[in-house]
This record gives sequence, structure tokens and C-alpha cells, in this order.
Amino acid sequence: MKKTVLSLIIFSFFLRPIAKADEGMWLPMLLGEQVYADMVKRGLKVSKEQLYSMNQASIKDAIVIFGGGCTGEIVSKEGLIFTNHHCGYNAIASASSVEHNYLKDGFWAKSKDQEISSPGLSVQFLVKITDVTDKVNERIKGLSATELTQKLPGILTEIANKETEGSGYEGRIASMFKANQFLLFTYERFKDVRLVGTPPESIGKFGGDTDNWEWPRHTGDFSIFRVYMSKDGKPADFAADNVPYKPKYSLPVSIKGVKDGDYSMIYGYPGGTNRYETSFGVKLKTDVENPSLVGLRDVRLKYMFEEMKKDPATKLQLAGSYAGIANYWKFFDGETQQLLKYHVYEEKQANEAAFAAWAKGKTEYDNLFADYQKIYDAWRPYAKQRVYLNEGILGSPLVAFASSLQKLDATLSKKDATKEEITKATDAVKTARANFIKSENITSDKNILGAVTQMFFNDVDASQHPSNFYHWLGTTFGDLKSKKSYEAYADYVFSNTMILDDAKWNRFLEAPDTATLHKDAAYMTASAFNSNFNNNYAKFFTDFSAQNFYLGKTYLKGILEMNKGKKMYPDANFTMRVSYGNVKSYTPRDAVKYNYVCTLSGVLEKYKPGDYEFDLPANLLEKAKAKDFGQYMDATAKDIVVTYITTNDITGGNSGSPVLNAKGELIGLAFDGNYEALSHKIAFDKNLNRTICLDVRYLLWVVDKLGGASNLIQELDLKKI
Repeated sequence: MKKTVLSLIIFSFFLRPIAKADEGMWLPMLLGEQVYADMVKRGLKVSKEQLYSMNQASIKDAIVIFGGGCTGEIVSKEGLIFTNHHCGYNAIASASSVEHNYLKDGFWAKSKDQEISSPGLSVQFLVKITDVTDKVNERIKGLSATELTQKLPGILTEIANKETEGSGYEGRIASMFKANQFLLFTYERFKDVRLVGTPPESIGKFGGDTDNWEWPRHTGDFSIFRVYMSKDGKPADFAADNVPYKPKYSLPVSIKGVKDGDYSMIYGYPGGTNRYETSFGVKLKTDVENPSLVGLRDVRLKYMFEEMKKDPATKLQLAGSYAGIANYWKFFDGETQQLLKYHVYEEKQANEAAFAAWAKGKTEYDNLFADYQKIYDAWRPYAKQRVYLNEGILGSPLVAFASSLQKLDATLSKKDATKEEITKATDAVKTARANFIKSENITSDKNILGAVTQMFFNDVDASQHPSNFYHWLGTTFGDLKSKKSYEAYADYVFSNTMILDDAKWNRFLEAPDTATLHKDAAYMTASAFNSNFNNNYAKFFTDFSAQNFYLGKTYLKGILEMNKGKKMYPDANFTMRVSYGNVKSYTPRDAVKYNYVCTLSGVLEKYKPGDYEFDLPANLLEKAKAKDFGQYMDATAKDIVVTYITTNDITGGNSGSPVLNAKGELIGLAFDGNYEALSHKIAFDKNLNRTICLDVRYLLWVVDKLGGASNLIQELDLKKI
């Protein structure tokens, strides 16, 4: 019986790293015949060269890194870009004012001269991918675990810079399979990106946090930008005489619609997965890290939301920060629940037992999991404190800014610091402080600081509290078990910091000195907590990170050996990937089946006049009730299809990614995943995993019928059959 069970475990494990069903985020240049053949079997009708080619225009040339963490796609021969509303959110908010509130009211450029510059926003096009594994391995040969983690980033940057020197391109080397392969990705960056169109927030964020990560979903999550270039076709900073970018390839747009079972393909830049995580990592995440993150973010969101509801200007001020915090607040909560529900910890343990059986007699893997146990045992007691520092104490924007002044402190403390060094450091904090003041909401921040300081006291082991800080707080403001003591403390910090007082701040910058800085109430708080961690616990985290990285590299080396010749994909790491699957309904639990589409009728069913999350613009209600759908109506539903779901494998960073049909035509934009599969970063569920996609026909209907921007529709290559 024992032999039979072990055989089953080993068989299961041998399949585990291998993509199954619709799992897999594949490098388009390395699809291989097995993967491409499977894509064709599933319905794909374009050649491998049309997917990715170095020598001719291909789909990869229409896909861009949008900003710092999203995907966008070129959809016209004049550089028009579609991406998600939440990807363009900060640019839209920055372009908005109380008088011209584009977040609230939407914006549509009816001509190119009405398009709005988005300072700081850029897009990057992938030029080529080069395998540099041998070059990197030559440089890291013989390094210890600590040396590897310390030196590898610099080595990768040095090689990338050398490979792209003088080209005008940017190069970044990505580690694949936990540093068992290294690929150089070469990009061309364009910095003149302009806002072209956005629906009102009541469409672009319809459903808000309530519907986030949920299906059914009725969110019109899109925004439109355009990339510009110099007259000679080169990347350039914003200039009035720049011209629209002429792409190598732009995506045709299909308005035929989707059916259950249709082929679907998603290109983009998935941010990060850890599908080869160990059981030790899963347990730390579910027991300590995620619950701490959720609790701390819950408090931050609560106090921000209270102020955002009161005033439109405050809502604009905090909108971007709130959206970012809220998105992963719900994710971390759902991830924990799904990891526990589907026994991923136990599955990982079985995988590790099978690996140990396979590796028996291979000395390189002796004691691998015993070593994992040791490093997690050594770090686990301090893991909560690190989360409470980064997400809690530094979750206060004021304290986070005060913490950034440590660089200035270090410069001022140097005995041989030159006048030029000090001037450079003070100029940097002067600019940073101006940006901080613009985004700072004192009321919400003060409430956050009081709450997270109390949470740190209550939840983190007393032996790990910053030396003397809580003694001083209790002596000065009262009982450490009382909320009022922390509120009084927060009042004190906000009333006495020079960071919030222009006169005091300017006097300090005229003659900066460490004594004044060290006496500042906000800086004292940041310093107390940072010094506590850096002086006493950072060494544990550094050792843990180095050993975990080194052991992971070894573990993956073994997995690759064990599965030699079989199709495998590396974890997502914000490099271009393609995934494929099908439009597909699903059954999340007994007696419940979800359809594969949501329609405009469902939007109207959720409508709540004046509600923060479910209000709708008047012209949408008017057009919907009149059934003024035009060419965007779905023939089967006799309605506008707003969203649909597919079985594609994506993750954060894929926001804004194009969803393509079998012909390579745009049929939608990926923007979310479903709650039942939020464990997807660590474990893909072949039955429940769904990607939530905006139907491109809803996007076009909003642009055309609600926005009146027919000029944009005319730019597109529309396919009706």
C-alpha cells in the first residue's frame, strides 16, 4: 500500500510543474512546437511568426508596457492605445481638477489638439529577447548564497547596459526558473503619451471595491491614450510638434463577438507568480503575512474612505492611492482563503516528498528541505514585525515621507560631506516634499498613524517593540491600552512636525542640521521603528532572503532535470508572455453556474442613484433604455455584452492586456480575476480559474454612443466577420 501511494505522489509531482489545461504564461519567442501545436489544436489560426518575429511585423509589436506596471496595445496606425481605466487612473486624476473633473465626468478628445499630455507616463516596446545565461553564469560561478543575492542585481545591470550601449534602447535581464536561465529584454521607451479618452468613473470603476475580483462583473475598465514621437520617428519628450507614433503593427478590432468555447489568447506583462513556492512559504503567507497585510490595509482604507466621501477634492487627491491599496487588500484576503480551502500547503508537501524520493542519491539535493525548514524557523518569529513596519507604520504617508529623509540625514552626518552634496540632497527633499504635500490628507493620515501605532503595540511581540518608544508614548499620553492615547500621540506628531509647516521647513532647508531633524516629531517616529528593525532584525531577513533564493535556485534546477524534454513555463516576472484558453462559463460551487457574459441589462440591475460604487451617468441610462446599441449589439443576447470570462492564465501586470481571438483580432481587454481562484499566484486551478475581460464592443459603444468620439472609431480597423 505504501509503495502504491508513493508512486501516485511521484506521478502527480512529475505533472505538477508541467502546464496543464489552460495553465501557462509562455514566452512568445520560446513557444516550442508542443505549445504552438496545442494552440492550433485549440483553434489558433495564425502562424508562429505572426505571434512573434524578429524580422517582420508581428503581434508582439503592438503590445506595450504601459506606465510602470500595466499592459497596453496599439490599435491604430496613429499610435492609439487601449488599456484599463485603473491603469490610466493616476494620469486621469493628474489631468483633473475640481473644475474639470475627468475622473468624475469623463473626457473625450474630438481632435488630436485636444489630447492631454501625461507627464511622467511612458510606454515601452519590446525590440528583442536574447539569451545571456552563459554570460551571467560565468560571472556568478562560485558565489555563496549571500554573495549571489548581493551581487546578482549589479551583474545583471552591468551586462544589460553593455549589451545595449549606444543603441538608444534600454535593456533589462530577467531571471527565469529562479536564476537557472537569464534573458535580456531590449526595449524602446516613448515618453510623450497623451490622454485621449476616458469614461466617467461611474463606468470605469462601476462596482468599486464591492465587485473587485468578483464575477459577475459589469465594469467598463478602459481608458485611451496615444503615443507620440519626434518628426524623425524617434522617442522624444513632450513637444507641440511631435507626431503620432507610426507602429510596426496595430491590432485589428473584431466586433463579431464571442461565444462560449471560443479560442482566446492574451498577450501582456504579468507581474509575478511563485508557482514553485514551497510548503514553508505557503504556511508563512497564510499564517502571518497575508492576515497582517489585510488587517493593516483595512484600517488605512477605512480612514481614507471616510474623508473621500466628504469632499470631491479629497476624493481626487486620494483616488490613486486608495485604488492601489484596495486592489490588493481584497486579493490578499482571497488568496489566503483559497490556499487554505484547496489545501495547497498539503499539496506542496506531497510535491516535496516526491522530489526527495526522485533526488535520493543525488548529493546536490541532500538536506534541501531540512535547510528550508531551518531558514523559515529562524525568520518566522520576526516576519510579522516587518509587515507591521512596512504596511502599518510606513503606511502613514507622513511617516513614510519622514523615513525618506534618512538619506538627507546620512549626508549631513558625513564628516567630509561637500557643500555640493548637501545642496543636492536638500534639493531632492525639497522636490519630494512638494509632491508629498500635494497628496497629503492630514485628517486621514493622522487617524491612520494613531491606529497602526496601536496595532503594532497590540499585535507585535513586546520584545520586538522599538526601544523606549512605547514607554515614552505611555508616559506622555497615557494608558497604552487606550485608543485615546494613540490619538493624542498622533495629534502631537502632526502639530509639531516641521514637514507640515512651511515656515519651519524652509528655515530648516536654509541651514539643514541633524540636531533639528532628529528632534522632529515625524522623523523621530520613523527613526524609532526603522532603527529598531535595521539594528536588530534586518540581518535575519537578509540571511533568510539569501538562503531562500539560493535554495530555490537549487530546487528549480532539480525540477528542470526531472522534467527534461517536457513543456514548462517560467514564473511571471513582468516580461512579455502569451497565454491561451477559451471563453468559458463555470460552476464555482454546488448548484451554481455562472454564464460566460454579463450584459448592459445587468448594469442597469445594479444601478443605485447617487451610490459611491453603483451610480451611472445619465446618458448611459438614456441610451440603454432606448436600446440605442448600433453595430455593437450582440446578436445572441440582443444587448450590449459588457464583460466575459476566459480560462486564460494571467496575473497582476496583465491589466490592460489585449484579449485576441483565433485570428489575432482584438476582442477585449483583460482586467481582473475571479475570487474563487485568487490562489493563482502560487497554484493555478484548472477548473475555477477565470480571467474577467471587458468586451471591446462595450468599450466602442461607450466611446461612440456616450462619448460622441466617432473620430476614434474611424481610426480602427474594425472586423465584422
